[in-house]
Amino acid sequence: MEAIPDQFMEFHPIHGTNVRLDLSGTQATRVESFANGVCFSKNPLQPGEIFLIEIEEKELGWCGHLRVGLTARDPMSLEVVPEYSIPDLTDQGDSWVFAITRNHNKVIEEVQEAGEGGLAGGEGRNNMKTFFTDSHLYIENVRIPRDKLVGRSRPGRFSHILDDLYKTNALPPTARRSRIGVMYVPKGRDLADMHIVINGEDMGASAKGIPTIQPIYAVVDVFAATKCVRIVQVEYGFSSLQTLCRKAIQKHIVHRMAIDWLELPEALKHYCKYE
Repeated sequence: MEAIPDQFMEFHPIHGTNVRLDLSGTQATRVESFANGVCFSKNPLQPGEIFLIEIEEKELGWCGHLRVGLTARDPMSLEVVPEYSIPDLTDQGDSWVFAITRNHNKVIEEVQEAGEGGLAGGEGRNNMKTFFTDSHLYIENVRIPRDKLVGRSRPGRFSHILDDLYKTNALPPTARRSRIGVMYVPKGRDLADMHIVINGEDMGASAKGIPTIQPIYAVVDVFAATKCVRIVQVEYGFSSLQTLCRKAIQKHIVHRMAIDWLELPEALKHYCKYE
């Protein structure tokens, strides 16, 4: 697959009536009720390009959580943005949206050959091993930097104790600071599979055979208990100077809280601690 050009991700100015975007167009907040929170990516996604968001704020008292997916409908063509992504948007066709749950499960692929069972077990163990050591997530022939994909605890007095939990992907999918992405991977001529990535783990092909003749936009429904999300920018090309600095600093510290003791600009400290 060709290299994915880095582009600054934003939400589309067309969105649900209860959504408010910040000035950067990267933060979407549902200001009232529990519905009318449907948002779209400002631009169509490229094959293998992930639209990644982080849950910034929750709201108690509602049943249900974030919903993400893809649509072949240009937001500009919608007469009215649907109140719900499921079922209102999906019932219109050319849209594939899934609800994120507290215990989101991976899509289990059917085993086609008898010998694949043993291979799958070995592959699973290998995936567990490489989760800690591999700097990239691989989905088919797509290579995504893992650095931005994994949600982290908010640094605090005892947050360094929790770091190992987050490294093992223990952060619940619907929790604050959780990071969820959606993308599509080409599968044959003018067709693709949709993949949802939760805190650095590929959930498998959530939807298959998606036609890619038309541009494909990301869908994010800031629904119910999810109140505010922010887009996380992913770098596919050469690492930025900030990223290189963070990697160099992390090699010489015991835990993340030690960053506070370093004589560094505050902005760089926050970046190194994934704030």
